[in-house]
Amino acid sequence: MESLKNFFTPEVLWFMAGILLLIMEFATPGLVIFFFGVGAIVVGVVCLLFDPSFTIQLVIFLSASLILLFSLRKWLKKVFLGRKSELESEIIDTLDSFVGEKAVVLEKITPRAAGSVELHGTHWKAESDQEIKKGTTVKVIGKKNLVLKVKPIQ
Repeated sequence: MESLKNFFTPEVLWFMAGILLLIMEFATPGLVIFFFGVGAIVVGVVCLLFDPSFTIQLVIFLSASLILLFSLRKWLKKVFLGRKSELESEIIDTLDSFVGEKAVVLEKITPRAAGSVELHGTHWKAESDQEIKKGTTVKVIGKKNLVLKVKPIQ
């Protein structure tokens, strides 16, 4: 029993809590719990070097976590999520520029099932309010996410 008491010192408990919080970040989106995990590890290091009271440990934990959260979260989100967001906005801008363009139906389009069209040498999913046969030339009239809305040219 005494050996367990010696093992579960404040620095070990804070390190374990920090690791647990870092692992929990994988299960929840948002990049918030991560900073509390880092804050717990900071307190573990402080407890390893000094012997602060529990109140001081809590103050260090909260202040380190909140300072890191408010100063680094926006930057880290850009680092981890920025490329995807830039790519998505680029695709959406490209899709907006397709409105009014002509395409050729590669796969039959019905009101109930999307088909596909070729536009600028690329295959795109396409929807229409009417049935359009393969080989028909269509005009892009809009978009819905990554699906083009088309109508036949008459």
